[in-house]
Amino acid sequence: MSHYKTTLHDEAATQALGKCLAHHLSPGMSIFLHGDLGAGKTSLTRSLIHAAGYTGTVKSPTYTLAEPYAVQIKGQASTIMHFDLYRMISAEEFTEAGFREEFNEKNVCIVEWPEKADGLLPEPDLHVFLSVKGDGREVELRALSVKGTACLASLQFAPNL
Repeated sequence: MSHYKTTLHDEAATQALGKCLAHHLSPGMSIFLHGDLGAGKTSLTRSLIHAAGYTGTVKSPTYTLAEPYAVQIKGQASTIMHFDLYRMISAEEFTEAGFREEFNEKNVCIVEWPEKADGLLPEPDLHVFLSVKGDGREVELRALSVKGTACLASLQFAPNL
C-alpha cells in the first residue's frame, strides 16, 4: 500500500494514529508532516515519540528547530529527530545548523514544515498531510519508498477505536 486516507474525529484519534505509526517505523525513515498551524502535526509527533518508548517531556522544537529523542526501534538503539522548521528564515539555516547529517540509517527524522527547507532535504519515506475538518482532522499518508510502503502496508489503524 502506498496511500492511506482517513478522518480523525478528535484529538484522541490523532494521538492514536501517532501511537500506531510508532510501531511501524524503521531506522533510517524520514517523515514529512504538512498542514496549517493547529492541524495536529506536533500532537501526532508527540504521541509517536512516547509510543516509541521515550518517557520524558516531548517539547515542540519551534524555537530550537530540532529536538532529539533516544528510543528503541525494532530492537535497535535509535534517535527520533523532531524538526520544526516553521521559524526558519531561509532554507540555508538547515544546512548551516548541520541538520542534514541527522538523515542517516540510524535515525528517524520527522519534519514539520519541510517546505521551509525545500531543495535541501532528502526525499522522505512518508508524507503525512493533516487538515482541520470540523472538530477533527483529515489525514492522508503517502509512501515514497520501500520503507514508507512497508510502514503503510503493516499499519492497522482504526480511528474510531
